[in-house]
Amino acid sequence: MLTLGTRVPLATWPTPVEPAPRLARALGLQPDDLLVKRDDLTGLGGGGNKVRKLEWTVGAALDRGAHTLVTAGAPQSNHARLTAAAAARTGLAAVLVFPGYPDDAPAAGNLVLDALLGARIVWAGDVDHDGLIATAATVAAAPGHALVPFGGSSPTGALGYREAGFELRDQISDLDTVVVALGSGGTMAGLVSALGPASVLGVDSGAVDDPHDVVAGLLDELPAPAGGGELRIRRDQVGDGYATQTDAVARAMLLAARTEGLVLDPVYTGRALAGLVAALADGTIRPGRRTVLLHSGGLPGLFGHPRALVRAAASGPGCPAPTL
Repeated sequence: MLTLGTRVPLATWPTPVEPAPRLARALGLQPDDLLVKRDDLTGLGGGGNKVRKLEWTVGAALDRGAHTLVTAGAPQSNHARLTAAAAARTGLAAVLVFPGYPDDAPAAGNLVLDALLGARIVWAGDVDHDGLIATAATVAAAPGHALVPFGGSSPTGALGYREAGFELRDQISDLDTVVVALGSGGTMAGLVSALGPASVLGVDSGAVDDPHDVVAGLLDELPAPAGGGELRIRRDQVGDGYATQTDAVARAMLLAARTEGLVLDPVYTGRALAGLVAALADGTIRPGRRTVLLHSGGLPGLFGHPRALVRAAASGPGCPAPTL
């Protein structure tokens, strides 16, 4: 079982839970059925869910006497951006390891914020996921360097979302289901550890090959969740892959923006809402039960996603309301 270490405060908790009655009606729910957990409002470095994990992983790095944080991800990684922000907040250096080459990555979205926050970027070239992680581990082997896991998703990092699960229960006593984007797995694992598998629906973003095994592996190291049952994971919103935007996600983003002024990103939160739409269509989620959409942040990534920007720009006032 995981041993608790130091937690470094990086945000103000709890994040708010807001009603979304116009979006609820558009989805075919009762106005009071849908709430949004605003973990995009964590503040640090542009906000987002990774801050909860970093409070624990940065604490562990400081316990080991590290002076530099090293992590890996895609060039538009929200986790990488927030690792750089957490390093700045705690007086550490940050090294971000990305696949590809600098000439292939325009200065946009999270990459701009990485530079603003003072991170050093290491371009790993033509590597797959395993090669990227190996490169980051090599960089982190230097004295005083600490490896922050991919997506912040280790059992230590998942403690942040175990706490978030208890936070949600305190805010919403009749919570039925929380819908969350599933990337590297730590957010979902932490929520399941606190709330039980029946209360959490993960919507796969395509970030890992086998999200079920990743979440289950993290849960093996966390306190046992309340109740039994299988993990609830939807894999129908991945489309052509992690970095792509499907038509369903584009419609979901437009609907959230037009009904609630809620801006989602095309990789994570847009997929979470598209998964909620699909779950309503097949009866996995039903009207009359209290559902929470976890807004995990990621807005800067929208500005580094060319196709999503083109589609958003084309959806001006003459654009018809999306059909679900």
